[in-house]
Amino acid sequence: MSRVDEGRDTAETAARGSDFLQLAVADVPAGGKAEWLAGRLRQAMADGRLTVGSRLPPTRLLAAELRVSRGVVTEAYRRLAEDGQVTGRRRGGTVVVATPFTASPPSVPGAAPAQAAMSGAGRAGGEGPQHAGETCRAAVLDADDGAGAGGPGADGGAGGLRADGGGGGGGDERGGQGGSGAGGPCAGQSGNGPGGPDARRHHGEPGGPRPRRDDNEPEGPDARRHDGGAGGPYAGQSGNRPGGPDARRHHGEPGGPYAGQSGNRPGGPDARRHHGGPCAGRGGGESGGPLGPGSAGVFDGVPAAEVFDALRDAPAAVDFTPGRPDLTTFPRAAWLRAERAVLAELSAEQLGYGDPRGALPLRRAVAEWLARMRGVRVEPDAVLVVAGTAQALTLLHPVLRADGVDAVAVEDPGSLGARQHLAHGGLATPPVPVDEQGVRVDALRATGARAVLLTPAHQFPTGVVTSGERRRELLEWAGGGGLILEDDYDAEHRYDRPPVPALRALLADRVCYLGSVSKLLAPALRIGWLVAPARYRGALVDAKRFNDLGNAVLPQLVLARLMEGGDLDRHLRTVRGRHRRRRDAMIAALAEHLPGARVHGAAAGLHLTVTYAADVPDTVFAAAALARGVKCQPLSWHRQSPGRPGLVLGYAATPPGVVAEGVALLGRALRELG
Repeated sequence: MSRVDEGRDTAETAARGSDFLQLAVADVPAGGKAEWLAGRLRQAMADGRLTVGSRLPPTRLLAAELRVSRGVVTEAYRRLAEDGQVTGRRRGGTVVVATPFTASPPSVPGAAPAQAAMSGAGRAGGEGPQHAGETCRAAVLDADDGAGAGGPGADGGAGGLRADGGGGGGGDERGGQGGSGAGGPCAGQSGNGPGGPDARRHHGEPGGPRPRRDDNEPEGPDARRHDGGAGGPYAGQSGNRPGGPDARRHHGEPGGPYAGQSGNRPGGPDARRHHGGPCAGRGGGESGGPLGPGSAGVFDGVPAAEVFDALRDAPAAVDFTPGRPDLTTFPRAAWLRAERAVLAELSAEQLGYGDPRGALPLRRAVAEWLARMRGVRVEPDAVLVVAGTAQALTLLHPVLRADGVDAVAVEDPGSLGARQHLAHGGLATPPVPVDEQGVRVDALRATGARAVLLTPAHQFPTGVVTSGERRRELLEWAGGGGLILEDDYDAEHRYDRPPVPALRALLADRVCYLGSVSKLLAPALRIGWLVAPARYRGALVDAKRFNDLGNAVLPQLVLARLMEGGDLDRHLRTVRGRHRRRRDAMIAALAEHLPGARVHGAAAGLHLTVTYAADVPDTVFAAAALARGVKCQPLSWHRQSPGRPGLVLGYAATPPGVVAEGVALLGRALRELG
């Protein structure tokens, strides 16, 4: 049967950690967890990751993520409250009202405890300042500030986790917003949004839990209310229904962090030719007829810049294109509430041209998000808002060339789309092999390149997490004059491993950090951020100014409001549970229908990479799968050097039942080929 990679990256290992401050409790003595947690929170307050006004997670939620008793978290919060550093505000949650300081100043922004940095799991090297002898600089906030996660004695806002991994109050698996947990004493009362006939859909049914709909059940005419999709069953899942005017709208960025953004559609009338009939095969597995010449040639020869457009346009009953989140869960109600609130407060002057760096509220929100979730401490002025990671690379092209950089080394295997973007900017892309510990630094040195593009938290496409030892080697290389472009494209989506700190947190002046909401919310928003070393910031702002004068302001302000109000955290908890179930369905189906295949990268992300031993080129396999109505990418697209054949399979956008059917078709295709 197929097997999942062993060791650090495995589907069977429990993930005892929280993205919040990259907390991981595995090595803490059983009797010292409350003191450890209180110390880590004090440390975060002292070094600026938790600022005055920051809300702490609800006790039930943090306890579930750390897999400790709720009493541990409650006791840690109580100790901080006794010291006057936090206060509970009922439905406003537990809020930081004062930050501790010691005789030694906080470390330089961008630095992190060395032991945590090198461990690869985000654990701090020691406890934070002890509360005895501390002094506090207090900045008490208005008691009515904010509404969000509950604190000690107040678990309103985002509710606790259900046993299946979904957020109890942060939205059920149908994508509802808010609530204190279905069936709880405050069911239907925690949402602060407007009333009206649709209020129940997003804030919980009054008086008890809403009935759950399993992902395997077909979606009825009311599917739009719960999954956010428009237009009937499986709407918005880009390829579960062939053809149609919306077939290309939800595909996002296939092929990893950047693919599918080349901009030009393939020429000729055959580029979007459909099957001879509707894509049968979703239930019975029959081919829907011969492909047109445009579709049939997708996997022929060396993939060109338009290959992702051609694959996106090819009809398929099951779409395993990697890099797409579950777009049916997009928080439409929360987005509309935030947009109404922003428009109500927006002055006429704010509708004019904005700051090319991005709207200040969003830059502040991103800086706080990075500090809380990725261990990266930056000032808002260091954040450049961009139209996704693809534009970040485009802006970097001339800046790097002006600095004498003519080559950016890339991981091998690594994203084909990334290589295409760099090559379009006139930069060479020498390959660097990736092994089970991450990119090989000895091979990186051998290329002579002064810069390297990496995905260290979840390597695309293998899913490898860069080990602590390899991180030390990378930092040594960068300290000698190298530059790391860190693409943190899907670090939030983890299931079976502790959080991993970003490289930017370790060596700020040698790392350009790239992130976006494409994998977290939706690629259609085209919002991302670039945090570059100080010496590049002026040139990058100029490049952004002359490129497009800055991103659209209104979506930035709406996203900032979602981030500040906790809606983005709640959405992340919702999709994690759904994505995990879909991943599990794909692993089970692979074990049944592709025996002998090896599954890589199961512990995190939105895709799996599957390698197999059969003497069948993966491009031939992918073409045969497409002929049977299953869309995926061959691993060889993302290689520059020869290697074992395989497929890159995205699972996040497809319900478990459809995942199983699609994998069964893959197994049938390989058996017929072999």
